[in-house]
Amino acid sequence: MKPSTQLIHSIPVDELTGAISVPIYQTSTFVQESPGINKGFEFSRANNPTRKVLEDLICGLEEGYAGFAFASGMAAIDAVLKLLKTGDEIMAVEDTYGGIFQIFHHMFERFGVKVNFVDTSNIDKVLEKITPKTRIIWLESPTNPTLKISDIKSISKIARQHNILLVVDNTFSTPLLQKPIPMGADIVIHSASKYLAGHTDVLAGLVVVNNKALADQLKYNQNISGSILSPFEAWLTIRGIETLSLRLEKQCANAMAVATWLAEHPAVDKVFYPGLATHKHHHIARKQQKGYGGMVSFTLKDDLLKNAIRIVNATKLFRLAESFGGVKSMLSHPVTMTHRNIPEDFRRKAGVQDSCIRLSVGIEDAEDLINDLKQALDKLNQPIGKQITVLQ
Repeated sequence: MKPSTQLIHSIPVDELTGAISVPIYQTSTFVQESPGINKGFEFSRANNPTRKVLEDLICGLEEGYAGFAFASGMAAIDAVLKLLKTGDEIMAVEDTYGGIFQIFHHMFERFGVKVNFVDTSNIDKVLEKITPKTRIIWLESPTNPTLKISDIKSISKIARQHNILLVVDNTFSTPLLQKPIPMGADIVIHSASKYLAGHTDVLAGLVVVNNKALADQLKYNQNISGSILSPFEAWLTIRGIETLSLRLEKQCANAMAVATWLAEHPAVDKVFYPGLATHKHHHIARKQQKGYGGMVSFTLKDDLLKNAIRIVNATKLFRLAESFGGVKSMLSHPVTMTHRNIPEDFRRKAGVQDSCIRLSVGIEDAEDLINDLKQALDKLNQPIGKQITVLQ
């Protein structure tokens, strides 16, 4: 079956009633026939029928061994990081989401886990930075927000040679555009709040692993920590996934149109979109992705904080918000929003400039989105009417 057909028919009809929509099992516990004898469910923290449908669904889409659903993307990341112990090291992509930077630096480094940030788009640097204590290579591909691409297959071979786990955050691409596990990844993570749920109405995190040993450890971490996804939010995520193929097709087409237009605008310096032939890693993206996604970032020739703020405050269709991946277009200014807690020198080294603007392109008409960006960029040529306050 084609991916869009497989996706729809991976969601089961309820065996008990024939309901074509997955039932919401809003229960905390389950009646047992006798001590230890049950229908596969004892307590909803350990397992829940609605959550299990979602976990099985994402496992199948990612072609993994087992899937797990958490209360948020960060809860999913936390559960994976708890596979480590004091003295272990992580090699992490340097251009990373601000929340990842914080959990690495402000939490797990306190527990004696060292993090080495590396430009993982450069294989030589990956090889150079491996140490005997490296236990995880942590990738985002594409990265957030400059959309760098790492060669997952090549890095997976390196990881396997050194007995290192390869973890890939696949949130930007989804399993419809990229499947890291068949390329050699051990663990895949999603903030399902984004493209998978797709309507900015749920917080959810998903993890897929490629073997039983990891599944047993993740199941233990999920159960003992209790950061599980509720039945209702599991149902919302399942419902969102049903339309993922349609949404993503439109978002990818719109993003390509927006990126192409931005690349020709006189005020724009760089456009970060792996679908453009000018993107540094376009050849890798073309090889390992089935589409280039709905995320576009760009910087201005006049690289000033105030100019970026002026633009993000002027759009009418692109709504200023922290998240991404929904049906409505959104934009953000990483320096003052998602990446504000990252030190300036580290941020600049990763390529996140003051004028960087990140777009989450939705399903609206591409021409309307381009016209919205045009009128916002035109504001750069107009006198400033009032003082702009920038919070950092």
